[in-house]
Amino acid sequence: MKSQAVVPFLLVIGFVAIAASCGKGSDPRLAGSWRGDERNGWIPVRLQGGPAQIGFQHGYLLAQEIADALAVQKLLLPHDTKRDWIFLRAAAEKVLWPRVPEEYRLELQGLVDGMAARGVKADIWDILVLNANLELSYYTKMLDKSKSPAAPEKCSAFVATGSWTRDGRPVIAHNNWSGYLEGSRWNVIFDMRPEKGNRILMDGMPGLIHSADDFGVTSAGIAITETTIGSFSGFDPAGVPEFVRARKAMQYSASIDDFDRIMREGNNGGYANTWLVADVKRNEIARLELGLKNVTLERTKDGAFVGANFPINPKLIAEETDFPANEQGVSSCARRTRWEQLMAEFKGKIDVEAAKRSLADHTDAYEKKDGAPSERTLCGHVDLSPRGMKPWQDEFGPAGTVQAKAADAGMVEGMELEAALGHPCGLNFSAAEHLAKHPEYAWQKPLLRDLPSRPWTRFTAP
Repeated sequence: MKSQAVVPFLLVIGFVAIAASCGKGSDPRLAGSWRGDERNGWIPVRLQGGPAQIGFQHGYLLAQEIADALAVQKLLLPHDTKRDWIFLRAAAEKVLWPRVPEEYRLELQGLVDGMAARGVKADIWDILVLNANLELSYYTKMLDKSKSPAAPEKCSAFVATGSWTRDGRPVIAHNNWSGYLEGSRWNVIFDMRPEKGNRILMDGMPGLIHSADDFGVTSAGIAITETTIGSFSGFDPAGVPEFVRARKAMQYSASIDDFDRIMREGNNGGYANTWLVADVKRNEIARLELGLKNVTLERTKDGAFVGANFPINPKLIAEETDFPANEQGVSSCARRTRWEQLMAEFKGKIDVEAAKRSLADHTDAYEKKDGAPSERTLCGHVDLSPRGMKPWQDEFGPAGTVQAKAADAGMVEGMELEAALGHPCGLNFSAAEHLAKHPEYAWQKPLLRDLPSRPWTRFTAP
């Protein structure tokens, strides 16, 4: 186990607050906002105030990182969707913008204004595409009537409570699977304090007003994460964008019922996920499988739910996916088996340390092999999978786990989480070495970064 660096969020970034928001002649819109020193690859940022103010702070404090994230998406999204940036901007304007509530319109425009104040140019449609990059692939797939996956399947996660955990209270954990190109940029810890709704402590990518891999804890005692539904098809252009509903659910949910209602309202099917939720005040957990046509909520005060991109409801599988449910060797099925093994092994002892061990696990449950990192292990290494196992990399480039997070009930109550950037197992990814072996991904060379494994770090936002 790697050593743990404990980083009190406010202590890390307090001295930066003076320079950022209270300096002579500083913009009053920066009041209350902080950017801290980088810690183990993470950039801690506090945003506070009304929607336009929070957006301005976000754009101002992370202007260069947002410009970099935009450059990544301008390279990646046209490659993945086979549509150019002009088309994607128009789609965001015509399909998504009319259904973005005023609160989040103000925040998105504030973000553009904050970037401009730092001399970084982007307009509202660029930022809208950036926020909707995950669900725009579902939209283009609908237009093309394609049966291929809208986006690669992402993430391994669990939530547990009752007799399954060490203290009988909820524990939640998640690792983010992405292409290393974009995933190496998923390195911000946001302490968000909006004037309305819950305070939020979440991981995220620069320029996004939601987490996007959706790990967050809130002042209402709610903890949220998700994994993508594998091989899903479906998109309703008349629906509310997924990024809006995901942010709104974190900001305004005070219960599992609230979360369920907000995610269903205006559901557009974009970036369809299985959501895992913990309510630490009621000691209850839930799994919301949110398809477009089929939606299923399960909840319990004594049990565990896992996620690894496998659909659950047979009706959803038949009507909305091409998922190979009977092929146990595919990544999602093998990881589901491994989660079930680990939940049984740790039953009654599940805590944050058990979560860390699980998120770093390298057991291939299909081939019954330990120490075999690949796309079939909970800590994903698509790039290390044997040729023929890795359709994701063949189409989208090198990919796997890019970071991990975990929290227990006490941490949620204290507005804390632990996070590790890179593979939590300790293995590193070298961009130069990979490109030398795989010149077919040379199109990523200008922006592909190394992804070193870094220690677990605790962030606190009291």
